Amino acid sequence: MKKTKILLVSTLIWLAVAGVKAQPIPHAQWTLINRDQMDEIIGEASGETAYNHCIEMAGYNRDRLSNEYATTLKEGAYVVSMLKQYGIESAKIERFPNSRKQWDGIRAELWEISPGKKKLADYDDLRAMLASGSQSADVEADLVWVGDGSSKEMKDLDLKGKIVFTTSTPSRVLRAAMAKGAVGAVSMYNPRPMIDPIQIPWQGISGRGAQGAGGFAFFMPPREGQYIRDRLVRGETIRVHAVVETTTENLDLQVPTCVLPGTDPNAGEIIFSAHIFEGYTKQGANDNISGSASLLEMARMLKTMFDEGRLPRPARSIRFIWVPEFSGTIPWVQAHKDLMEKTLCNINLDMVGLWLSKSDSYFNLERTTFSNPHYVNDVLENYFRYVGETNRQSLVLSGRGGFTNRIVAPSGSDEPFTYAIERHYGSSDHEVFNDWGVGVPGVMLITWPDHYYHTSEDRPNKLDPTQFKRCCVIGAASAYTIASADDAMAKKITGEVFANANHRLEIQLASAQDMLSHATAETLAPLYKKTKNLIEATLLNEVETLETVLELDPGNKQLRDYVKGYVILIRHIAGEHQDALALEMNDLAAELGVKPVKIKLTPQEKRAMTIIPVETPLVKNEGYGGYRKHMPKLSREEMRSIYRGISNTGELQRLCNGKHNALQIKWLLDTQYTKESDIEAIINYLKVLEKAGLVTLKK
Repeated sequence: MKKTKILLVSTLIWLAVAGVKAQPIPHAQWTLINRDQMDEIIGEASGETAYNHCIEMAGYNRDRLSNEYATTLKEGAYVVSMLKQYGIESAKIERFPNSRKQWDGIRAELWEISPGKKKLADYDDLRAMLASGSQSADVEADLVWVGDGSSKEMKDLDLKGKIVFTTSTPSRVLRAAMAKGAVGAVSMYNPRPMIDPIQIPWQGISGRGAQGAGGFAFFMPPREGQYIRDRLVRGETIRVHAVVETTTENLDLQVPTCVLPGTDPNAGEIIFSAHIFEGYTKQGANDNISGSASLLEMARMLKTMFDEGRLPRPARSIRFIWVPEFSGTIPWVQAHKDLMEKTLCNINLDMVGLWLSKSDSYFNLERTTFSNPHYVNDVLENYFRYVGETNRQSLVLSGRGGFTNRIVAPSGSDEPFTYAIERHYGSSDHEVFNDWGVGVPGVMLITWPDHYYHTSEDRPNKLDPTQFKRCCVIGAASAYTIASADDAMAKKITGEVFANANHRLEIQLASAQDMLSHATAETLAPLYKKTKNLIEATLLNEVETLETVLELDPGNKQLRDYVKGYVILIRHIAGEHQDALALEMNDLAAELGVKPVKIKLTPQEKRAMTIIPVETPLVKNEGYGGYRKHMPKLSREEMRSIYRGISNTGELQRLCNGKHNALQIKWLLDTQYTKESDIEAIINYLKVLEKAGLVTLKK
């Protein structure tokens, strides 16, 4: 039996290595689920329905009245009503206390009253024309041109009782201007004036959602603001009348949610998330009503197909949450710590509906970091690749016949699907799940770049029903693959991870070879050492990613042996890559006239290899961020010496899982971030965590 297993592994290694060296197949058109199931999902997905949800929830930016703040916000009420209409009885709104008062604009007008009479800005026209945080006012004042609002520009200006006019952001200018007696500001700032001269940024004067420290600020689009600017620069006196009425509202945090239950309550869950509120004055169509609308459509799709028997109901549940960005995700996760224990992964949708070509955009998958390895990355990549390969014209596959499997909405674009698989990017709700105190691997789907991001022009006319359809196909197919995964699917996922791991290792080798090619006689040794470590860190991540598949059937010895075989394979391939790098190094050494490099560890590195940090139960006892209160207070000098030497302390914390020594943690950080981390700073930070009781340092 043992000989048979060895022979099998040897054969697999030979086949894998042969496959790596062979000519690659250029057109990847397979999916993890079978073709019939894939066709059901594609056919059921309606980009038109998701697009219509966006129009219903964010057709235009509107003023919220006090009654809405006091009861239920319109978007949340709409989501729950639609879920109920779809027969999803678990739909509800979970509410959490909110200690912060919500700033709210009521009325704001800016009129030129001399030398002519003309309205310059009106909150009723565009909500973005009034900066959040502005305070009530009723003043007449002269406009004063202050350029970019720098101290040099304003140094010799008399601003007492005036309103400054600037090309900069009010948050940058207003406080300094008010210190010189100004009462308010008008800004023509635009982050993308060459792309869209009428867009106005959604910005505040003292932080989002907070009452201002004083004063007010209006925005004008650059197309209109240039005329006022030119008149002021010519020396013309322009007097204006500003009327601003604002208030603050009490508002709880509202999280619409539902679950499509699996057949096995103990089998775990997949959680979809999207922020339905990003502030309450801003109501962005792509950011992020598009993600919220896509969740609503995927819930409908899956419920329909389960009920009609077109897709077998999966063992695992699929949950959906629509959250106020971060502010609602955090308390929701905290309230469901027991649920986090059985959640396999989080798929977060943030800005997913753009008409891609009109914003020079891609649909991107932002993967997990090395500290949260998970097969969800490769499951999603499978469907991204499928949609990309079947929705482009190919001379090889279709000649002039168009897409090989059209995924196109009736009124949407008929364009190729441009996509990218990227390394981790945070700054959205998946980071709450990825937090050290939560420990659920989270990924993000996003259309980027977005020429209308965080501006008044983030409207439904920038969105594409075809992109919605493709997004919903990818999301629903990925979630269903994981939710329904049995032993056979777990093995297919293992193979998918392994195939992608081969590619990622090849890319890392090519990158390492390029770095090494720039070596001099003096830098050859440290560069070779660094590039070897980059490949080793990539291997560590790939091995740990393969091992996550075991959670799909943790007691299955056959699956464990199967995954173990692929771990052996990937280690062997990484070893070949190290051999290839050694060949490059030896050749370079000969060219440079130096001896081949023999890797030597420094005393510091040898010491780091003996330190293995293991997190304690204290890390997750209090959920998201709870561990932070246990961190000891450090002097400014101590913080500077430690934190400046580490590229990302959050990632370092999550890597303290008992699988890596301190030297490997350095490799894993250096492979992901451009800033190289200092090994002594890492060791010192681990001591801080040990002192806090968050890790133990075993040897």
